[in-house]
Amino acid sequence: MSLTQFAINFFVALFALIDPIGNVPLFAAATAGARPAGRRLTAIYIAVFAFFFLGLFYVTGLGVLQFFGISMPAFRIAGGILLLLMGLDMARGDILSVFAGAASGEAGKTMSTRDYARTQFESLVVPFGMPLLIGPGAISTAVIYAEEARRFGPKGVGAGLIAIAAVCAVVIVSFWFTNLLSRALGKVGMVIVVRVLGLILAAMAIQLMIEGLAGSTINLVRHDTVAPYQRSTAPPPPRPR
Repeated sequence: MSLTQFAINFFVALFALIDPIGNVPLFAAATAGARPAGRRLTAIYIAVFAFFFLGLFYVTGLGVLQFFGISMPAFRIAGGILLLLMGLDMARGDILSVFAGAASGEAGKTMSTRDYARTQFESLVVPFGMPLLIGPGAISTAVIYAEEARRFGPKGVGAGLIAIAAVCAVVIVSFWFTNLLSRALGKVGMVIVVRVLGLILAAMAIQLMIEGLAGSTINLVRHDTVAPYQRSTAPPPPRPR
């Protein structure tokens, strides 16, 4: 594998795991009521956070989790709990008041765009930035490709960081189209999307916790629950004669 192939493969793997395009509706739902300029700057803050967070694991491997004695299954369970709380807020419609409240009143009118976006970023960085975008899968991928990058020396490390930066740039561009989605759906449409995606996000959180339990226990969780909808590779049973 050449250095270029390594960077492209790393980019594709992270793009598939982070799924910036698929997360546009979630970002639109989570920032419903936010001002367009503040929403765009919030997207930049989230992307910068994702770059430094992924870059940290890419450079240090699992050293951060090992330093605190945290296993990947425990990380999955904790991330699932955070996502569940956000999903419940979205399903109940409570999350709509977070940004709508900041957009109204004298404080919202006098606040600068940078301070406005910083306030929204602080409420979204967990659990939206991590673990929804930067979850255990993305972290594991960064660690795996970091081991592969050692064959190329410093150039490999640089190529990997460029791949991470490219994915984060796609996140920014994708989230900037949120305004178009919001205008197309309207206020009522966004409320419906928030409720439906909240239910989906809550289910994703439960799935993440199930995977964490499966990785930390023996035969406590069924395999078809951990990896649903996968075709079985076992041969079909013989037909009775």
